[in-house]
Amino acid sequence: MPRFVENDLPKAKINKTSLNKAALLFKYATNHKWKFYVGLFFLLLTGGTALAFPKLMGMLVDCVKNKDNTQANTIALGLVVILFMQSIFSFFRLSLFVNFTENTLANIRLALYSNLVKLPMSFFSQKRVGELNSRISSDITQIQDTLTSTIAEFLRQFILIIGGVILLASESLKLTLLMLSVVPLVAVAAVIFGRFIRKYSKKVQDQVAESQVIVEETMQGISIVKAFANEWYEIARYNGKIKEVVELAIKGGKYRGYFASFIIFCLFGSIVAVVWFGVRLSISGEMSVGQLISFVLYSTFVGASFGGIAELYAQIQKAIGATERVFELLDETPEKINSQAIVTSKIKGDVTFKNVAFSYPSRKEIQVLKDVNFEAKYGQKIAIVGPSGVGKSTIASILLRFYDINGGTIEIDGKNIYDYELENLRGNMSIVPQDVILFGGTIRENIAYGKPDATEAEIMLAAKQANALNFINGFPEKMETIVGERGIKLSGGQRQRIAIARALLKNPSILILDEATSSLDSESEKLVQEALEILMEGRTSIIIAHRLSTIRTADQILVLDNGIITERGTHQELIELENGLYKNLSNLQFSNS
Repeated sequence: MPRFVENDLPKAKINKTSLNKAALLFKYATNHKWKFYVGLFFLLLTGGTALAFPKLMGMLVDCVKNKDNTQANTIALGLVVILFMQSIFSFFRLSLFVNFTENTLANIRLALYSNLVKLPMSFFSQKRVGELNSRISSDITQIQDTLTSTIAEFLRQFILIIGGVILLASESLKLTLLMLSVVPLVAVAAVIFGRFIRKYSKKVQDQVAESQVIVEETMQGISIVKAFANEWYEIARYNGKIKEVVELAIKGGKYRGYFASFIIFCLFGSIVAVVWFGVRLSISGEMSVGQLISFVLYSTFVGASFGGIAELYAQIQKAIGATERVFELLDETPEKINSQAIVTSKIKGDVTFKNVAFSYPSRKEIQVLKDVNFEAKYGQKIAIVGPSGVGKSTIASILLRFYDINGGTIEIDGKNIYDYELENLRGNMSIVPQDVILFGGTIRENIAYGKPDATEAEIMLAAKQANALNFINGFPEKMETIVGERGIKLSGGQRQRIAIARALLKNPSILILDEATSSLDSESEKLVQEALEILMEGRTSIIIAHRLSTIRTADQILVLDNGIITERGTHQELIELENGLYKNLSNLQFSNS
């Protein structure tokens, strides 16, 4: 996969609207705004002292002609004082801008993350995690660089250009006109040429990255490559990509050669032209040697600033684009979740679906649920079965209010689920999914996720009831074992049992089991099933099942097909239905097992 580099960041046009959007950053500066303004004041002082430097250097050189030691000493002392002042101003400018930026960005990062975490599931189903990560990392880094140094540098270069041209004109108007007709044009041309070369280098980087993808894919799937005896094919594929890289890199080398020739001839040639014309003016007595030195230094300042300001302007455009993208996320409407965790009032757990209809926001034309009706009383085990893709897991998603239903009502304890506060509703439910997600901390932290303030005894009891204590104690670090990213250091059955312990600790009124044992081997399934039996005691359980063997004891089995419930009853009742879907599914599974 090609690397994501900062040059990829899109630029925004700088206009009144985009500037107003960027100014919103200051809202997050809270009581740190003054640091930015004081930093700007020190920036002006830095620019002012920088402009005094060439003037005094010229005066110092003219002391040779006047043979005045006292004046030379005074000017030299003045230069040392200016350098000292400039270093102090630069220190305060930089430290104030960094202080302002870091505090502002900490507030933006927190606001952005808080808003992201509270956004509804419909948002996450349409956005890629990589894209959101890039907003938090690349976009905020771009804003950080801009606030810390780019804006300050842009203003400093601007001061140097304006001040430099005014002071140049005061030294010699003729020479200034020559300098302005040559140096800025060459500097700008150098920037454009330089940017073209950078883009070309990026193309080479992308091609190298693509060739690396071939290597990665081949190494990861080496057993397939060898099984198909396709080594020659992979070598040819890699060779083709390498040739493209070489071709591009050689062409890039030529462009860099042209650029070096251009810099040597044009940029230094323009400086030679300015000095030559200045020397002629000095010979004719129109300016002193000191003035010529000052002029050359000012010309260098102005030329370098012209070259730098174009790049800085592009950086500011990127930062404004980054700011707009960050604020797009901050403007997304979050779910109504209280900022403080509240004590949830316990619900009993009677669940009723009445004529529920649902389509996913991203594909509204496909109706997943059409007319779903069922009732789950407190303490009952209700199983939902059916072919793949008929909307079994969707029932869990809408019960947890991950998505809003399009029609009908869902009630819990006779009250519409939309009348409950979200954290109260979800606080009374627990889900044990098929693909358990564990966080990268310890086993203890993952179990305690169900109840962050749980005591050690409660955590141990939950682990024991979930049939997890034996394998946990088998690890050298026991509860302190790091599970690894997404729990990859644990087997599927171990992850499931930790998820069950997490759910037990939460002590929900309504439990959702989403194909919780479908991907386990028979030994793990037995242990997990035992733990699930303990977990389901005394609470309403909605079991989305793939393996029918796990739901024979359910109080009611609902067969979902084509968005509606086509059959309902106990295992025994459904197995007796002639040509029933449940009977067919059951026969298929048990004949294969």
